[in-house]
Amino acid sequence: MAQEILLTSQGLKELEAELEDLRVRGRQEIKEKIQVALSFGDLSENSEYDEARNDQGKLEARISEIEDILSRAKLIDEDALSTDVIQMGSKVTIKDIEFGDVYKYQIISSTSTSKDKGVDYLTSDESPVAKALIGHKAGDIVDVEAPGGIIKYEVIEITK
Repeated sequence: MAQEILLTSQGLKELEAELEDLRVRGRQEIKEKIQVALSFGDLSENSEYDEARNDQGKLEARISEIEDILSRAKLIDEDALSTDVIQMGSKVTIKDIEFGDVYKYQIISSTSTSKDKGVDYLTSDESPVAKALIGHKAGDIVDVEAPGGIIKYEVIEITK
Protein backbone atom coordinates (compact mmCIF):
# COMPACT_ATOMS: atom_id res chain seq x y z
CA MET A 1 0.00 0.00 0.00
CA ALA A 2 1.28 3.46 -0.87
CA GLN A 3 2.35 5.56 2.09
CA GLU A 4 0.14 8.56 2.73
CA ILE A 5 1.72 11.98 2.69
CA LEU A 6 0.65 14.54 5.27
CA LEU A 7 0.17 18.05 3.93
CA THR A 8 -0.95 21.35 5.37
CA SER A 9 -3.68 23.18 3.48
CA GLN A 10 -1.03 25.67 2.28
CA GLY A 11 1.21 22.85 1.07
CA LEU A 12 -1.70 21.26 -0.79
CA LYS A 13 -2.58 24.57 -2.48
CA GLU A 14 1.05 25.08 -3.54
CA LEU A 15 1.28 21.62 -5.11
CA GLU A 16 -2.03 22.01 -6.92
CA ALA A 17 -0.92 25.41 -8.27
CA GLU A 18 2.44 24.03 -9.38
CA LEU A 19 0.75 21.10 -11.12
CA GLU A 20 -1.65 23.40 -12.98
CA ASP A 21 1.23 25.68 -14.00
CA LEU A 22 3.31 22.76 -15.30
CA ARG A 23 0.39 21.27 -17.19
CA VAL A 24 -0.54 24.54 -18.89
CA ARG A 25 2.40 26.93 -19.10
CA GLY A 26 5.18 24.35 -18.79
CA ARG A 27 3.88 22.05 -21.48
CA GLN A 28 3.23 24.99 -23.81
CA GLU A 29 6.79 26.28 -23.36
CA ILE A 30 8.23 22.84 -24.10
CA LYS A 31 6.02 22.47 -27.15
CA GLU A 32 7.32 25.79 -28.47
CA LYS A 33 10.96 24.83 -27.77
CA ILE A 34 10.51 21.56 -29.66
CA GLN A 35 8.90 23.36 -32.62
CA VAL A 36 11.76 25.86 -32.80
CA ALA A 37 14.33 23.07 -32.56
CA LEU A 38 12.58 21.09 -35.31
CA SER A 39 12.82 24.10 -37.59
CA PHE A 40 16.62 23.78 -37.47
CA GLY A 41 16.36 20.62 -39.55
CA ASP A 42 18.53 17.49 -39.19
CA LEU A 43 17.69 15.89 -35.82
CA SER A 44 20.83 13.73 -35.73
CA GLU A 45 23.00 16.72 -34.78
CA ASN A 46 20.36 19.00 -33.28
CA SER A 47 21.39 19.74 -29.69
CA GLU A 48 18.47 22.16 -29.24
CA TYR A 49 16.03 19.36 -30.03
CA ASP A 50 17.81 16.97 -27.65
CA GLU A 51 17.74 19.59 -24.89
CA ALA A 52 14.04 20.35 -25.46
CA ARG A 53 13.17 16.63 -25.31
CA ASN A 54 15.24 16.28 -22.13
CA ASP A 55 13.38 19.24 -20.60
CA GLN A 56 10.11 17.63 -21.63
CA GLY A 57 11.09 14.44 -19.83
CA LYS A 58 11.92 16.36 -16.65
CA LEU A 59 8.65 18.28 -16.85
CA GLU A 60 6.57 15.12 -17.29
CA ALA A 61 8.44 13.41 -14.45
CA ARG A 62 7.65 16.34 -12.11
CA ILE A 63 3.99 16.28 -13.18
CA SER A 64 3.84 12.54 -12.42
CA GLU A 65 5.54 13.08 -9.08
CA ILE A 66 3.04 15.77 -8.03
CA GLU A 67 0.09 13.68 -9.20
CA ASP A 68 1.41 10.77 -7.10
CA ILE A 69 1.84 13.00 -4.04
CA LEU A 70 -1.66 14.41 -4.42
CA SER A 71 -3.15 10.93 -4.83
CA ARG A 72 -1.62 9.92 -1.48
CA ALA A 73 -2.11 13.24 0.33
CA LYS A 74 -3.86 13.47 3.66
CA LEU A 75 -4.72 16.96 4.83
CA ILE A 76 -3.61 17.93 8.32
CA ASP A 77 -6.32 19.63 10.35
CA GLU A 78 -4.20 22.54 11.51
CA ASP A 79 -6.90 23.72 13.93
CA ALA A 80 -6.74 20.34 15.66
CA LEU A 81 -2.95 20.38 16.05
CA SER A 82 -1.91 19.89 19.63
CA THR A 83 0.50 22.26 21.29
CA ASP A 84 1.27 19.59 23.89
CA VAL A 85 3.40 17.35 21.66
CA ILE A 86 5.48 18.09 18.57
CA GLN A 87 3.98 16.61 15.42
CA MET A 88 3.81 17.14 11.69
CA GLY A 89 2.73 20.75 11.10
CA SER A 90 3.90 21.97 14.51
CA LYS A 91 5.87 25.16 14.91
CA VAL A 92 8.49 24.72 17.56
CA THR A 93 10.99 26.99 19.27
CA ILE A 94 14.16 25.21 20.33
CA LYS A 95 17.32 26.34 22.07
CA ASP A 96 20.80 24.95 21.39
CA ILE A 97 21.94 23.96 24.88
CA GLU A 98 25.67 24.39 24.16
CA PHE A 99 25.58 27.78 22.42
CA GLY A 100 22.26 29.25 23.57
CA ASP A 101 21.04 29.97 20.03
CA VAL A 102 17.25 29.92 19.62
CA TYR A 103 15.57 28.67 16.42
CA LYS A 104 11.97 28.59 15.27
CA TYR A 105 11.15 25.61 13.07
CA GLN A 106 8.03 24.38 11.35
CA ILE A 107 7.85 20.67 10.67
CA ILE A 108 6.48 20.17 7.18
CA SER A 109 6.05 17.36 4.70
CA SER A 110 9.11 16.61 2.60
CA THR A 111 7.02 17.67 -0.41
CA SER A 112 6.10 21.14 0.84
CA THR A 113 7.93 24.44 0.73
CA SER A 114 5.40 26.76 2.33
CA LYS A 115 6.69 28.73 5.29
CA ASP A 116 4.40 30.44 7.77
CA LYS A 117 5.11 33.83 9.31
CA GLY A 118 7.10 33.79 12.52
CA VAL A 119 9.15 30.75 11.49
CA ASP A 120 12.88 30.95 10.79
CA TYR A 121 13.32 27.53 9.20
CA LEU A 122 11.37 24.72 7.62
CA THR A 123 12.37 21.16 8.38
CA SER A 124 11.10 18.13 6.57
CA ASP A 125 9.39 15.46 8.63
CA GLU A 126 12.11 13.16 7.29
CA SER A 127 15.03 15.31 8.51
CA PRO A 128 17.13 14.32 11.54
CA VAL A 129 15.96 17.41 13.45
CA ALA A 130 12.26 16.71 12.88
CA LYS A 131 12.59 12.98 13.53
CA ALA A 132 14.26 13.76 16.86
CA LEU A 133 11.70 16.44 17.83
CA ILE A 134 8.46 14.64 16.91
CA GLY A 135 6.74 13.28 19.99
CA HIS A 136 8.52 15.56 22.46
CA LYS A 137 6.98 18.21 24.72
CA ALA A 138 7.99 21.70 25.83
CA GLY A 139 10.80 21.46 28.37
CA ASP A 140 12.21 18.21 26.92
CA ILE A 141 15.89 17.94 26.03
CA VAL A 142 16.28 16.35 22.60
CA ASP A 143 19.43 14.82 21.13
CA VAL A 144 19.77 15.39 17.38
CA GLU A 145 22.32 13.30 15.54
CA ALA A 146 24.19 15.59 13.14
CA PRO A 147 27.22 14.96 10.93
CA GLY A 148 29.40 16.80 13.46
CA GLY A 149 28.05 14.83 16.42
CA ILE A 150 25.11 15.01 18.81
CA ILE A 151 23.46 18.41 19.29
CA LYS A 152 21.28 18.92 22.35
CA TYR A 153 18.23 21.15 22.06
CA GLU A 154 15.71 22.22 24.66
CA VAL A 155 12.13 22.46 23.41
CA ILE A 156 11.01 25.94 24.47
CA GLU A 157 7.56 26.23 22.90
CA ILE A 158 5.18 24.38 20.59
CA THR A 159 2.62 26.37 18.62
CA LYS A 160 0.19 25.86 15.75
